[in-house]
Amino acid sequence: MSGPARIAVLGSGAWGTALANTMVGAGHDVRLWGRDGEIVHAINRNHCNPRYLPGIPLDARLRATTDFVAALSAAECVLAVTPAQTVRQVLQAVRDAIPAEAPLVLCAKGIERGTGRLLSDVVREILPDTPVAALSGPSFATDLARGLPTAVTVAAGEAKVAAQLAELLSAPNLRCYSSDDLDGVEIGGALKNVLAIAAGAVAGAGLGASAQAALVTRGFVELRRVGAAFGARSETLVGLSGLGDLILTCSSAQSRNFAYGLALGRGDPLEGLPLAEGVPTAGIAARLAAERGIDTPIIDAVANILEGRITVGDAVRSLLARPLKSEAG
Repeated sequence: MSGPARIAVLGSGAWGTALANTMVGAGHDVRLWGRDGEIVHAINRNHCNPRYLPGIPLDARLRATTDFVAALSAAECVLAVTPAQTVRQVLQAVRDAIPAEAPLVLCAKGIERGTGRLLSDVVREILPDTPVAALSGPSFATDLARGLPTAVTVAAGEAKVAAQLAELLSAPNLRCYSSDDLDGVEIGGALKNVLAIAAGAVAGAGLGASAQAALVTRGFVELRRVGAAFGARSETLVGLSGLGDLILTCSSAQSRNFAYGLALGRGDPLEGLPLAEGVPTAGIAARLAAERGIDTPIIDAVANILEGRITVGDAVRSLLARPLKSEAG
């Protein structure tokens, strides 16, 4: 799979638009599907996405549509860039329009809340004959859309498929590394969102940079524990889709999850905040960890805060009061 290709992008939010715009710049024939007719019109007519990427001009060659059949027609690769908790619904709606053998690349990060399944498992359930992959790594949509350099990991169950997709999706400002550790890449992407909420809450509560650094470090220990239980490789979790994404997401208010945590820590209203994928993921991640006997106090604390069981202050006091032990434990 090399050279220009027909690529369908499902989702006209910030990340979907940024990826579609980048693929056009790389010479591909791209069709971007979105539900919102106003956004589609703005992309086609004014070459911008004023709701999700305000002030960032888009390539005039990018075409968008509200017709998923038209978007998916003759597609050689499909990028699924809808929120994690809507992936099942969207795929069920478009399943008959996806061309046979066109790989589907998951670009959302999360664990399905109702089932506890990784998104790749959801794809296999709905589209059993479709090759599935995931694109993940430290990346802000605004950076990519502005043409700033970004590096990500593209993972698939087969190394050859991952390498082909990484080559296809690489662009002048987007470097794609390949991996055959699909579960590891998905786990890293999902859990870093939960930990970013925790980091934001610490910052919002004014607990200091030292506390934030400690939380992110110990949070990464939990990410590795959960990843190991799912069979993820250590080198994956310390790579772009694990540690790299965690560092970015836990250090900037550009991250929706960090921003959500900031609001929690400050006691600000949460209504109307942009979608933070870590919110629905936290509870199911805590449940899966408990079922597998994995010690994840930070993930558990985030889930309890979001459920209203404890406050940020309660969580901090509880974490500090845990029995002392070796750092290697």
